[in-house]
Amino acid sequence: MTLLDVRDVTSAAEAVRARTLAAHLTSAPGVPAVERARFLTALTARLRECLGTGGAELTFTVRPSASGATTLVRVAGRPLAPQPQGAPPWQLTVTCPGPPPRDLPRVDPDESTHVEAVLAADDEIAPVLRRLDEAERQLRLHREELHQTNQGVLALHAELDAAARIQHDLLDAERAALGAAEKARRLLTFLGDASAVVTASLDPEDILRCLPGLLVPEYASQVDVWLFDEPPGTNGARSAAAVTAARLGRPQHAGPHPGGLPGVDDLPPSALSPDRPLLCLPLTVRHTSGVLTLTAPGDRFDADTSVMLVELAQRTAIALDNARRYEQHRDTAETLQRAQLTELPATEGLRLAARYLPATRGLNIGGDWYDAFPHPDGSLLAVVGDVTGHGLRAAVIMGQLRTALRAYAIEDHSPARILTRLHRMLRHQQPHLYATAVIARFRPGDPHVVWAAAGHPPGVVRAPGGAVRVLDTRPGVMLGMPLDCEYEEHTAELQSGSTLVLYTDGLVERRAHGIDPGIELLGRALAELDETALDDLDGCAEALLKPLLHDHERDDDVCLLLCRTTPPGPDAPAPRTGAGSR
Repeated sequence: MTLLDVRDVTSAAEAVRARTLAAHLTSAPGVPAVERARFLTALTARLRECLGTGGAELTFTVRPSASGATTLVRVAGRPLAPQPQGAPPWQLTVTCPGPPPRDLPRVDPDESTHVEAVLAADDEIAPVLRRLDEAERQLRLHREELHQTNQGVLALHAELDAAARIQHDLLDAERAALGAAEKARRLLTFLGDASAVVTASLDPEDILRCLPGLLVPEYASQVDVWLFDEPPGTNGARSAAAVTAARLGRPQHAGPHPGGLPGVDDLPPSALSPDRPLLCLPLTVRHTSGVLTLTAPGDRFDADTSVMLVELAQRTAIALDNARRYEQHRDTAETLQRAQLTELPATEGLRLAARYLPATRGLNIGGDWYDAFPHPDGSLLAVVGDVTGHGLRAAVIMGQLRTALRAYAIEDHSPARILTRLHRMLRHQQPHLYATAVIARFRPGDPHVVWAAAGHPPGVVRAPGGAVRVLDTRPGVMLGMPLDCEYEEHTAELQSGSTLVLYTDGLVERRAHGIDPGIELLGRALAELDETALDDLDGCAEALLKPLLHDHERDDDVCLLLCRTTPPGPDAPAPRTGAGSR
């Protein structure tokens, strides 16, 4: 059902009645106060405009909504007088809860009613004002909460900013720590690798040659080593920093600016290097033996790098000292070894050649020996022996055995009896040391050789035609073994032009293959020698060594003695004196 009311508004009283009607139509419970106030305020403003333009025709329409649950109240206005601007009609609408009323409310035209309507207008505004006050109170509360929240957000931002700065500082510190750790790792790795290089050799020249390759160009642009035992004039002028380092035994830094290096003294720049700093490091073990001078690769030396360089100089000094001590021991050992080796005698009908090669590991001294000497009865005894072990003690025992063997040989020319007496002597004087030996006796004009062996590899004979045989008669026990032993003598034909090869096991024994393959190889090498080449017995000794040793490192000494019989008489080749050690 739709209710309709049309009225003209041409005076203030009519305007009041129209507004009062609108107030009654929208006074149903549940109408939002704000919406009602907005509706009535807008209507009042329209009514004022109408009164100023000659009045208006108002149409009040009240009808239910499409759902029937609410009521639509609409007020439409149209000017009564034509307007110069052509003002359009207008309308205002408000939705009220519930169904529409059965009749439009009646507004009394009495003037008192107008007054009551004006007074009641405040009642319409009061709820809005109360809600406005409540809204303002809520706004103040929210503003306060927002202010506190803003303060909290600002504090949180400050904390986050501080945390970000702390995190940034921690990240910088972590990166710096990682960089320092990586630098330390790189320096320690280099120090370890460089130390391995400088200590790998026992030759001072090799040690000094490797330093520039290790340090240039990353750690130094130039490397100079001043050794005090160098001949005068070997090197040029020395910087004042190097002289100071040699005098005080402390590292010295000379540069345009102080280096501030840990454990290093600062000096003015050197006249030899005014633009680049110098780092002079004494080479000290028990005493200062030299100075290592490094020219900086850039404008300055790094502090951590300088610590590594000082340590490397110390290790270089130790390597040089070890090399010098090794040279001294080696020279002493070689002198002792040469003193033990025999000058091979010249004997009619027999030519001799020998070679002694010390082991390539350790000192050049060992327990292998060869000997050849004439006996008072006119025969010649050739000896090859091998004391177990290596080094100075073995060489000393070898010297004792060699001397004792010669002493026993003066009293008895029998190789077997000489070995028996030597065995007893070694067994009692050196109960924990053993040796092997072979003694061969040659008589001028006798086409035989008599020999005896004590645990020694068998001799090898090459006949004039090139046939090779091994004197593989079972040898006796090693000298010094805790057993009573009487050695046996053996005799073999040795026609003129034959060559007997005596040797120690270092020539033929290899750990991976044993001794038999080496003896076979020695026999083949001996058979392959040219008959005419045997006239040069020293050359034959060299020719036998090459296929058996191949210039490899040797764990054991090598001793080789060649005995070649020659036809007696004035036309026979002159006997050769024995060859020394190689």
